[in-house]
Amino acid sequence: MEKKIQVLLAEDDLQLGFLIKENLEEEGYEVINCPDGNTAWDFFLRKQPDICLLDVNMPYRDGFSVAKKIRQKNDVVPIIFLTAKSMEEDKIIGFENGGDDYIVKPFSMKELLLRMQVFLRRNKMLMPTPKGEIKLGKFTFYPDDMRLADGAHVIDLTQRETQLLQFFCTYPNKALKREDILTHVWGKNDYFLGRSMDVFITKLRKLLKSDPNISIETVHNVGLRLNVPQ
Repeated sequence: MEKKIQVLLAEDDLQLGFLIKENLEEEGYEVINCPDGNTAWDFFLRKQPDICLLDVNMPYRDGFSVAKKIRQKNDVVPIIFLTAKSMEEDKIIGFENGGDDYIVKPFSMKELLLRMQVFLRRNKMLMPTPKGEIKLGKFTFYPDDMRLADGAHVIDLTQRETQLLQFFCTYPNKALKREDILTHVWGKNDYFLGRSMDVFITKLRKLLKSDPNISIETVHNVGLRLNVPQ
């Protein structure tokens, strides 16, 4: 029996939360509705759900701060904000705190379901493909284990770090367009996702800096290139 997709729904409006939960369960999802931000964060830590639907205005901890905490633990799980706010500034704050999408109330269940399916399908497509091991200067990269070894030191990578490094390793010493990297690793070319990508590039550069022969170079007006010994 196929495991149901688990949804973290954080909505303090009990009636709306019940309606969303009921509709999603009719579509085959397993849904836990949390009435406040603290409960939502606790549930995430215990269950590691497949997708998160977060109301922005909640007691104790708002949706933005819950998303920020989630992103410190998991950089891939889709986060969709549910909010009555439609201001551009609020959307920017949402994306900066790790959100993938933003749906303004009132919304139709059909729209919510379609948006959820986009991100769930994207994540399934972007799961790391086992490739054994990849030699990278003094490092050995294990995509299937999401690890980077430097002699006796083993570094655990996040899923997104693994996907990004694996894509670079597929095209060593080749300048890659930013939009191509975003499309292949994040699923779409988007300004806010581009800012997120820059954060991960900085993380990878720090991880690789112990080998001076390895670098992720910014190529002006093009994108990025992983430089490795020939």
